[in-house]
Amino acid sequence: MSMIKLEEDVSLVLCGEAGQGIQSVENIMVQALKMGGYHVFSTKEYMSRVRGGQNSTQIRASSKRVKAYRDRIDILVALSKGAIPHLEKRITENTLILGDDEVLQDLEEKYYNILKAPFISKAKKLGGLIFSNVIAAGALSCIMGVDKEIFDELITLLFASKGEKILENDLKAGVEGYDIGKKILDSGRISVKIEKNQATGKEILINGTQAVGLGCISGGCKFISAYPMTPSSPLQVFMAENASEFEMVFEQAEDEIAALNMALGASYAGARAMTATSGSGFALMQEGVGLAGMIETPVVIYIAQRPGPAVGLPTRTAQEDLNLALYSGPGEFPRIIFAPGNFKDALELSHKAFNLAEKYQIPVFILSDQYMADIYYNLPSLDIEKLEVEDYLFETDSDYKRYLFTPDGISPRGIPGYGQGLVCVDSDEHDEEGHITEDLNLRTSMVDKRLKKMDKIRKEAVPGEFFSTSNSSSYKTLIMGWGSTYWPLKEALLEMDNDNLALLHLKQLYPLSSQAGELIKKAKKSVMFENNAQGQMAQLIQKETDLKIDHKVLKYNGMPFSVEEILAVLETLEEE
Repeated sequence: MSMIKLEEDVSLVLCGEAGQGIQSVENIMVQALKMGGYHVFSTKEYMSRVRGGQNSTQIRASSKRVKAYRDRIDILVALSKGAIPHLEKRITENTLILGDDEVLQDLEEKYYNILKAPFISKAKKLGGLIFSNVIAAGALSCIMGVDKEIFDELITLLFASKGEKILENDLKAGVEGYDIGKKILDSGRISVKIEKNQATGKEILINGTQAVGLGCISGGCKFISAYPMTPSSPLQVFMAENASEFEMVFEQAEDEIAALNMALGASYAGARAMTATSGSGFALMQEGVGLAGMIETPVVIYIAQRPGPAVGLPTRTAQEDLNLALYSGPGEFPRIIFAPGNFKDALELSHKAFNLAEKYQIPVFILSDQYMADIYYNLPSLDIEKLEVEDYLFETDSDYKRYLFTPDGISPRGIPGYGQGLVCVDSDEHDEEGHITEDLNLRTSMVDKRLKKMDKIRKEAVPGEFFSTSNSSSYKTLIMGWGSTYWPLKEALLEMDNDNLALLHLKQLYPLSSQAGELIKKAKKSVMFENNAQGQMAQLIQKETDLKIDHKVLKYNGMPFSVEEILAVLETLEEE
């Protein structure tokens, strides 16, 4: 076998059974590589089970910033026999496969580029299979040129709390891993020459969940109630972990409808409030969404999407809940839907969600998904200095009317105890004071009042990000996407470097900024990438603008778009 030379960008993939600690390897590796001077990105795919099955994680290390999933595998660490069949479609002759004899014994070397590495056998000698993850991480760190001192420091940080004996064995596992890595390099089968930048060691390393969480905290969130559900649970954990420091209350509710109703109760009392869930959990919340619309009480709803219907694929990714959020709740009332695609937008849009919920007294949705929630990458910083918490509370007087008719439909919002007025709300249709009514003319006026807010909401709609490699508005094909498709689409366009192509990535899905229609009209051809089966955003664009998207590229197998998939589609379109 000829030597594999890796320069500028390397894709490392580890695969094994649930319970073998694949995610622990990811946690170690992304930090070790960043501290070692590389830009890093990681994503994982895992089955919904505690033991068995096949889980994998991809870690990219590069001399330049990398933030997107790719199919390419340069080095594959196989920790189970099922790893190779699981990743078969992504393995090429340029993939170096590392693993034990028992894992690789059935593979023919004429079809696979394999190199025996005793991860499992060494782990057994240390006391158990669980140490194979640290041994693998040590071997990869050695291959990538990460100083052993950095690796040991991370191991100590991660495992010291588990006790002296376990930490001692994990440090020994690191030694074994570095020894294996040195032998792999000495074999002459692989060469890694990627320029390092020690400044990356000082950058922050976060995931999509944490970026959203920071936006919620900076937006003034004081109350979050939720029921655990993958992949929204990590946000719940993040908010709970930071509740004390930022004077927030976290409440794990008994179910989803209770979670949303608790958030509405907190909001009625004056606390900026939110709930977090996934698609099938949100389905249970829809009565509460209608309540928010009727009593005009602000709330932020975070939906981390996964494939449905029902439980679907609990640990995979999708963009299938746009329609669910758009049409949730009985009746007609305003709402806003955001879908961040990068960490900067995740911070800023989540922050903005709280301000707009308070300003317009409506539910505001933040749509994420498993892929977006779980990816890690490094970045210099996230600027929160310019993010302000806007106060829209009104000190009531004795003749206060909660639902006072106003020219823009926005009534002054009071809360109990702030002023002299009675803050009366009711889930039935009501008059200006909040008392139940069956006056049909008043009913019509109240519906009009609530919907009138949409005029200002539309004018304030956040435009999408327009990007072209030529920095020009002259293009033939407009590529579009929303949410987590951002980085795969952008990396593909940068790689193609074609002046005929431009990208519009939508940040606010509803109501839609007028920018979308204007840019679509300029294009000879429009293409929408979505992780659902019907092209829900393309349908919404047509509904909002009366413009039909020419091509819909839809993927709904539970995996995100890879850069290679997007490149293949764009190259085909260019040939048409």
